[in-house]
Amino acid sequence: MNDFHIVITTVQRPTAAVAALAGLTSALGATLIIVGDRKGPDAYPLPNTLFLDLANQQSGRFELARALPVGHYARKNIGYLEAVQAGAGCIYETDDDNAPLPHWQTRTETVSAVTTSKKGWCNVYRHFTEERIWPRGLPLDEVVASVAKPVEATNQPTHVRAAIQQGLANNSPDVDAVWRLVLDRPFNFNAAPSIQLQPGTWCPFNSQTTWWWPVAYPLLYLPSYCSFRMTDIWRSFIAQRCLWELDMGVVFHAPEVVQDRNPHDLMRDFNDEISGYQQNQNIVSVLKALPLQRGADKVADNLRACYAALVEKKVFPQEELALVDLWINGLGQVA
Repeated sequence: MNDFHIVITTVQRPTAAVAALAGLTSALGATLIIVGDRKGPDAYPLPNTLFLDLANQQSGRFELARALPVGHYARKNIGYLEAVQAGAGCIYETDDDNAPLPHWQTRTETVSAVTTSKKGWCNVYRHFTEERIWPRGLPLDEVVASVAKPVEATNQPTHVRAAIQQGLANNSPDVDAVWRLVLDRPFNFNAAPSIQLQPGTWCPFNSQTTWWWPVAYPLLYLPSYCSFRMTDIWRSFIAQRCLWELDMGVVFHAPEVVQDRNPHDLMRDFNDEISGYQQNQNIVSVLKALPLQRGADKVADNLRACYAALVEKKVFPQEELALVDLWINGLGQVA
């Protein structure tokens, strides 16, 4: 699978989790792209690895690399562009503290999954556990109802096409600071069939263990003018809205990685998530009402339309739209 690329951003030397991923890329003939930043190592000595330090990014072909803020998770966007430029047929993104479980395997765009049968907000975690837990980005006023009963879904899996797929993480799953401050403990999900969200169903997804196929590549874009804790969540809402115009929804899989979470200041996380607690419902309302164009050739246009609408509603400043244009131009350079 030499067209398979893994993209990570890090400010650390190779962790055990990344070393394990590098072992997988060697076995698969794939490439691991490591996006550096202002802090962090000057080199990344792992096999089948392309390390992009900050100077390399800023001197490269993509104008976006010179415009993105330094010291921000959104620099991962340059790794995506490098993967697309290299002809990636599938991009898998993760973080440097997520180690693949023994059953981790590459995925295909067509997958067997049950499908949600209820529109509106969905707590996908409830499909994989009966316990009180919810994904980062789920509005807090949806939590109580969402954990009260299982996710409504079809009984039998069918084969569906899903250009974005999210795996779950055991031990330290992706949850908000409220859950960690009140309920934090090691947590493992149950095995369950993969589940597809139908158009009209919303659930935040993150960048911890996520699979992307070419038709969805424009939707990889991570915004810069928002907090670190919201960049992948707000991206997920925009991506879901755009997928509907392809008659697709995100698919969630049972755990495929185990996270040995990097140290976090939970109160800092909480403060960084306040904008989400206040805005997530509003963002989804704006996107839901937005008319978009149908078809695979309109995905980038739809992405821009989503950001233009959110700039108009003052969720993002005008400067975000300028970065979106540079992102789209960068994709055009490698098309």
